[in-house]
Amino acid sequence: MPELPEVETVCRGLEQALVGDKFEKITLRRENLRFPFAPGFVEALEAKKILSLRRRAKYILMTLEDGTVMIGHLGMSGSFRIDQKMVFEYEKHDHVIFHTEKGITVRYHDPRRFGFMMLTTADKMDQHPQLASIGPEPLGNEFGGPQLAERLAGRAAPIKAALLDQKVVAGIGNIYACEALFRSHISPKRKSSTIKGKRADLLADAVRHVLNEAIASGGSTLRNYSQTSGELGYFQHRFQVYDKEGSDCPNKMCSGSVKRLVQSGRSTFYCPSCQR
Repeated sequence: MPELPEVETVCRGLEQALVGDKFEKITLRRENLRFPFAPGFVEALEAKKILSLRRRAKYILMTLEDGTVMIGHLGMSGSFRIDQKMVFEYEKHDHVIFHTEKGITVRYHDPRRFGFMMLTTADKMDQHPQLASIGPEPLGNEFGGPQLAERLAGRAAPIKAALLDQKVVAGIGNIYACEALFRSHISPKRKSSTIKGKRADLLADAVRHVLNEAIASGGSTLRNYSQTSGELGYFQHRFQVYDKEGSDCPNKMCSGSVKRLVQSGRSTFYCPSCQR
């Protein structure tokens, strides 16, 4: 599933192409994705100027001039493709086609159809069921060691599981949780409530750094993910522990090796020798 860096990369591509333009025509090539499209979905977007496009957690938020907001999620295999032309051949899994007044076409492609698009308004967005309970943005000014420690206080769950809880912090997925825990030398099995003080500062910094590095690299290309240009991200070439089971620990001061364990149904990669 695309994680925060991948969604951020997609948002930046869409923002550059669409903000200030208007939707001239929208075509739905099926009645639903993960959920049915809202009645009047097309009418709510057509002939409206796009004012902003940003990310919240793993959601894409597109705000129009009348206050309408489209909430988008890429699901497991969703992607947007931007074409500088109005005429092209549809691909099999192109489910939504956006045409703009400036001649840009954006195709939403989703073979598994786990993505979705919903409508709300700017004044009700923070209360929307998909967004209301999400925690602070890990790249925002409101996130740091003290804030992370406060949200973990009293939690008995392993820290890896807590990082994946969107109520604790927004948008962190399996790959980047593994990488951040390795960089901060924290065991994924450590009890969440013990992450405080200097340890919380180290983890918050590691989360921020690994996400920013991944964004700069265009995300990680795993399975179906690619950028709006169709180019592939390459942060996967910089993984230190994720999917590296059996490899020597990349920490030069450590003689251990990367292990894999399953937590909450997800693979966790870590070095038991230097992550405590």
